[in-house]
Amino acid sequence: MDNTCKESEFLSLLFYQAVRDHKPVWMLEEMRNLKTFHWEENVRQQTYNPSEALLYAIVHDHRDYAQYLLNQFQDVALANPGEQFCCYPTSDSHLEMAIRRGRNDVIAFILQVVHRTPSLRLYINQRVCKHGRDGKTPLHVACELLQPHTVIILLGNGASPQAEDQNGMTPLDLLLNKLWTAKGNPNSIKCIRALRMCIENLLFFMPKLQFKMKSRLEKDQLFWSKILGEEQYNLLVGRIPATLFLTAMQKVLSQLPQHEFSESLDKLPIPAFLKPHTHH
Repeated sequence: MDNTCKESEFLSLLFYQAVRDHKPVWMLEEMRNLKTFHWEENVRQQTYNPSEALLYAIVHDHRDYAQYLLNQFQDVALANPGEQFCCYPTSDSHLEMAIRRGRNDVIAFILQVVHRTPSLRLYINQRVCKHGRDGKTPLHVACELLQPHTVIILLGNGASPQAEDQNGMTPLDLLLNKLWTAKGNPNSIKCIRALRMCIENLLFFMPKLQFKMKSRLEKDQLFWSKILGEEQYNLLVGRIPATLFLTAMQKVLSQLPQHEFSESLDKLPIPAFLKPHTHH
């Protein structure tokens, strides 16, 4: 290994450790912008680009640095870091990484950038179809991880509840399938509660119910009506219309501005217990 490669790896390690240790933003930017000469490409390259630096900030929960990168570089910071990103090779978008790590503040920062950047209009519904990811959107990921808070925030910011993964499964299908596989598991009570909360949040944004598992619900009425409740079960299989409350809430939530959804939801002049579930 030549001296240039050693220098590059040394700078990369120092930067990684500095982000991990939550060093000040100004220090991290000085380190990130240090350049080494790459003989093969005959160019001087930065230690990391803004997209790669943002992944580190998400992984290590450095919120100040994540906010700085997003405000300063916007769509550049949210660009795909590439297959060769050395420490975290991933097909996740930055939003998915933030969801998987439970970084709610960073999710909010990302969504702010998405709303003010026209080139990111489709970002919240982008699908990943490689490395076994089956074309899941960020909303699929939040449902898969049973995060009711993230589910409602994504929906309120424009995530589509009708988006399908590579197998034609919507987020609702994914949740119902998880309920089915939890059948008979005595340790799944908490899991089932979170699943039901995610389903209820989805229904607030689904005036038209289109999902793949409807036939499975119809075939095993006893199980599904017990675990979902009679009212929700009958709604999902189309035996009854949506309740007046659900219809009203669907209308109200659809009118909240996406770029201020969280704040608007908090300010709704209705009792907290009537609002969509946001916590486990």
